[in-house]
Amino acid sequence: MTAARMDAVGPREAVAGIRRILLATDLSTASDGATSQALELAHDLAADLVVLSVIEPPARRSGGPAPRVDQLRGDRELAARETVERGRRMGVAVEFLIWEGSPGESVVEAAASEQVDLVVVGSHGRGSMGRLLIGSVSDHVVRHAPCPVLVVRTRPTPTPAALRESLPRRAARPAR
Repeated sequence: MTAARMDAVGPREAVAGIRRILLATDLSTASDGATSQALELAHDLAADLVVLSVIEPPARRSGGPAPRVDQLRGDRELAARETVERGRRMGVAVEFLIWEGSPGESVVEAAASEQVDLVVVGSHGRGSMGRLLIGSVSDHVVRHAPCPVLVVRTRPTPTPAALRESLPRRAARPAR
């Protein structure tokens, strides 16, 4: 579709083909922006939302003793309950899936098997060095997904000093 054609049909009609959205999330606070964006899109487009969380196999996780997969699954289900309930309060049909495997590959496979029209994934915004050292799930998904991908960057948490700087300055009172 050319830019001129998109303007002619309007933005709502241009995305009318999006009926199933896949939210790939690790259910951490870093994924909150992607979760909010996926819920809003699903609501606005009257689309179904599939929430996917991937558990990496114990051999791939680093540091300390590995928790059992059933414990991880239970933790994910509890964490996902809030997202599912939030979506349902908005009138969005939400389902939740837990897959085991490599996160990037699992998201791509889930997008294909669930026949979604859009994938929403968060990005921690680590930059090129972070991707070089630890890889990037969002980068893998963008390169291999069978449908469009929306990457939602995590906004850095402002420091107290940055918050003070953003406050409006008071005018100085004249001396008496």
